[in-house]
Amino acid sequence: MKDVSASYGALIDLLESINHFLDRLEIYTRFPPPATMAEIIVKIMVELLSTIALVTKQIKQRRRCKTVLNLCFTGLKAT
Repeated sequence: MKDVSASYGALIDLLESINHFLDRLEIYTRFPPPATMAEIIVKIMVELLSTIALVTKQIKQRRRCKTVLNLCFTGLKAT
């Protein structure tokens, strides 16, 4: 259970960091940015979406792994 709590704690920290970063990024998007700045903002958004996709994939894999382990151990107890 410690590992699960630590993983979720790390996930919460990551998502909070992304939230704070997006709050700061919003300042730059209030006015039409120069072309170079707009390009940088797009690259940042792509990287953030990529990071969120990786986190989502990791969570789904852990859930599947936990489900398989639960099925295996439940099956062992039943026999």
